[in-house]
Amino acid sequence: MIKFEKKQVKIISVAIALVFVFSVVAIALSQSGSGIVSAAASSNVGKIDYRQVMSQHPDLAAANDEMQKAYQEAQDDFKTKTADMNDQQKQDYYQQTQQRLMNKEKELTDPIKAKVQDAVKSVSEAKGLSVVLDSNSVVYGGQDITQDVVKKIAK
Repeated sequence: MIKFEKKQVKIISVAIALVFVFSVVAIALSQSGSGIVSAAASSNVGKIDYRQVMSQHPDLAAANDEMQKAYQEAQDDFKTKTADMNDQQKQDYYQQTQQRLMNKEKELTDPIKAKVQDAVKSVSEAKGLSVVLDSNSVVYGGQDITQDVVKKIAK
């Protein structure tokens, strides 16, 4: 068996580490560059900033106005009807009011969400995408269709 001195062991260890690092760098460089661009362009996965699309929907302002009115009416109704109630009755009525407001919000936003879903489906089919993910869930890749969907719902 060959016996190495400490200095020789260190030199051999450094040489092996350098070879490993250079091979990792070489592999990384060969995988990047034009491969990234072609992978994004040929991907059948799309991504969308769903919050941005929802916030730019033309019907959202009217829905928000109507929701504000419903909230104000519920607040006024709560004040007048709970004036003579005990704490438990107030809490029960508050929960009922909250439920009514949640139902109203769902009633107002469901049609908007359906229109956005239809626009996403239309754009993704036109671009040949088989999957569309929310951009907050995507770490890397995917074709961004946010602006295309915004244009579609604005029509």
